[in-house]
Amino acid sequence: MRHGLRIAFFGSSLVSAYWNGAATYYRGIIRALYERGHQITFYEPDAFDRPNHRDISNPLYARSVTYPAQDETGVRHALTEAREADVVIKASGVGVFDAVLEEAVLELRSPSRRVVYWDVDAPATLDRVQHHPDDPFRPCIPAYDLILTYGGGAPVVKRYQALGAQQCVPIYNALDPYTHHPVAADARFAGTLGFLGNRLPDREARVHTFFFEPAEALPEMAFLLGGSGWEQHVPRLANIIHVGHVYTCDHNAFNCTPLAVLNISRESMARCGFSPATRVFEAAGAGACLITDAWEGLELFLEPERECLVASSGAEVVNHLRTLTPERAHLIGQAARQRVLAEHTYAHRAAHVDALLAATCAHSGRYSDA
Repeated sequence: MRHGLRIAFFGSSLVSAYWNGAATYYRGIIRALYERGHQITFYEPDAFDRPNHRDISNPLYARSVTYPAQDETGVRHALTEAREADVVIKASGVGVFDAVLEEAVLELRSPSRRVVYWDVDAPATLDRVQHHPDDPFRPCIPAYDLILTYGGGAPVVKRYQALGAQQCVPIYNALDPYTHHPVAADARFAGTLGFLGNRLPDREARVHTFFFEPAEALPEMAFLLGGSGWEQHVPRLANIIHVGHVYTCDHNAFNCTPLAVLNISRESMARCGFSPATRVFEAAGAGACLITDAWEGLELFLEPERECLVASSGAEVVNHLRTLTPERAHLIGQAARQRVLAEHTYAHRAAHVDALLAATCAHSGRYSDA
């Protein structure tokens, strides 16, 4: 048996998905790493009202630590505690004192302690760094032992390598079968097409194209909108039902109830490609019929027409909905579920991360066979 690693993980939030699209990703990866024998402490700031919108209790698979975010005192204390870890991971988009963490985590690097940067929004990070040569994160990149990304494929890897990264590896989103699975339909989420996503600057225009415009073209069909930030920005159409923030415990019902669910990538991720959103695997795990916007690399995860439907425009979303029958929607959803269970669970992703950490930590003597 291998000796598991003690991992200190600094991220946005493990216990709240409120304005935190990475929550499902963190939970799935960390649970699977725990099942492989690792001990994880997840450090998150008390920020953005997330503690008041918790959707899970402190999990058994990680020690959850929330630190004050009014000043640097809380994060500095957490960093001191992280010195007990074998691996310290700094995720992008913590939202509070990111620059402090990016530099301070590097100060923890030693012959017996490795440091990892985990970028959950690599296209946006790389755009920012390359357009602003004085960005404080830029000189940090070569100093990290390993950079992991939420996705992005070869284009993201090449861009990070060009900035001096020692090693960059995509760890894609996946399915956590413990949390996302088929459930009975729920009348609260009845409709023809459901879309779940927070209102974000680089997604809003695409939501208008792929969701609001089809809703206007199909007034006889009901369009269900979930997510935060849309309150004052929904077109006045009688067939759009806005349900606000949807807690994780209701994601399965949201996915299982409408005829189909929609994935809309953020503009930066659609442009980069190879960046399947968490929602893709959540929907597939629930056996939902997924309609997704088109992006390069989709075929690595789901087969178009058999395991999902693909749209390059709002008009193509309309065409899919006009011809989609409940029988075909069911077949597509079942095929997608079988595919992700076989190839794209967080157990698959954690095995990859485990191998990377083993190689990175091997010469420190902290990760070996017993």
